[in-house]
Amino acid sequence: MTDPAAPPPENKPAAPNLLVDLGPLGIFLLTYWATNVWIATGAFMAATAAAIIWSRVKHGKVSVMLMFSGVMVLFFGGLTIWLHDETFIKMKPTLYYAMVAGLLFFGTITKKPTLELVMAHAYPELSQRGWHLLTRNFAWFFVAMAIANELVWRNSSTGFWLGYKLWGAFPATLLFGAANIPMILRHTPKAEEAADKGK
Repeated sequence: MTDPAAPPPENKPAAPNLLVDLGPLGIFLLTYWATNVWIATGAFMAATAAAIIWSRVKHGKVSVMLMFSGVMVLFFGGLTIWLHDETFIKMKPTLYYAMVAGLLFFGTITKKPTLELVMAHAYPELSQRGWHLLTRNFAWFFVAMAIANELVWRNSSTGFWLGYKLWGAFPATLLFGAANIPMILRHTPKAEEAADKGK
C-alpha cells in the first residue's frame, strides 16, 4: 500500500530526450535510403525544427545544446540544398564538435566549467572539482569526435558516413559518458569527505 503523504515519483525525461536526439537523425537515414541526400537533408531540417518546437511545448524550454545543434543543422542543411553540395551537411558535425570543445576548454581555463550550465540537473551532487574534470574530459572527447568525423566523411561514401553517425558516433558518446561515471561518483561531497578521512 502506498503512503498518501509520499511525494509522487519524479518524471524522468530520458526517453523523450533520446527521441529528440535520435529522431531527426533517424528520419535523415530513412529518407536517404528511400530517396536521396537532398530530400533527406530537407527532412532532417524539418525534423530538427519539429524537435525544437516539441521540446519547447512539452518541457517549456529548449536546451542550449539542442538549440545550438538545431541552428547548425538548419544553416548547413540550407547550404547543402541551396548549393546542391552535400559537403556542407557532412562538415556540420565537425564544426559542431569543434565549437563545443572550444566552449568546454574555455570553461576549464576560466575555472567556470561550461558543462555545468547544461548538465547541472543530471549531477546535482557533483563537486566543482568533478565538474572541472568532466568538462575537460568531454572537451578532449569532442576534439576526437571532430577528427573522426573528418576522417570518415572525407574517406567514405555518404551511406557509410550516415551509418557511422548512427552506429559509431552516438554509441561512442554513450560509452564515453558511462566511462566517466566512476570519476563522477568519486567527486561527490560524501565521497570526497570519505576519501579525506581515509588519508
